[in-house]
Amino acid sequence: MSGHASRSVARLAAVQALYQMEVSAIGVEAVIREFTDHRFDRDIEGVGAEGGDGEGATLASADEGFFADLVRGVVAEQARVDAAIARRLAEGWRLERLDATVRAILRAGAFELARRPDVPTEVAIDEYVEVAKSFFEGTEPGFVNGALDGVAKDVRPARNEPTG
Repeated sequence: MSGHASRSVARLAAVQALYQMEVSAIGVEAVIREFTDHRFDRDIEGVGAEGGDGEGATLASADEGFFADLVRGVVAEQARVDAAIARRLAEGWRLERLDATVRAILRAGAFELARRPDVPTEVAIDEYVEVAKSFFEGTEPGFVNGALDGVAKDVRPARNEPTG
C-alpha cells in the first residue's frame, strides 16, 4: 500500500479511535494498542483480495506511527484544538452540539493542520472531507470542509496566500 493510502487509513482510524475514546471513556494508550494489535493488517475471511478467493485478504495497512501521533496529539492538545474549531463555528454554536463523529473528524483535522506542517493544507482538508463522506451522505462533508478551511486560515496564515 502506498504511503498516501496508508496515511488515509491512519486518518480514518484516528477518527474512529477518537470517537471510541469519547463514547467509552477508554484511555489514549489503550485505544492505540487496540488498533495496532487488533485492527491493522488483520486477515479477514470472506473478503476477496484483488482477483483472489478471499484467503489472506487484510483489512488495511495504516501508517501506525502517524495514527498514534494524531490520536496522542489531539488528546494532548484538545483544549487548543477545540478552541481553534470553536472559533470557526457559527455564533451561538458550541462544539458539544456537533455529532460526536463530526467532532472527532474536526479534532483530527485541526490538529493535523496546526501541528503537521509536513502535510500540505489542501491534502489535510481533502482527506478529512473524504473521511466525513465515509460516515455521512448529507451536508456534513461540506461543513467539515468549511470548518477546516477556516482553521487552516487561522493556524497556517502564510500558507493560504493566493498563488496566482
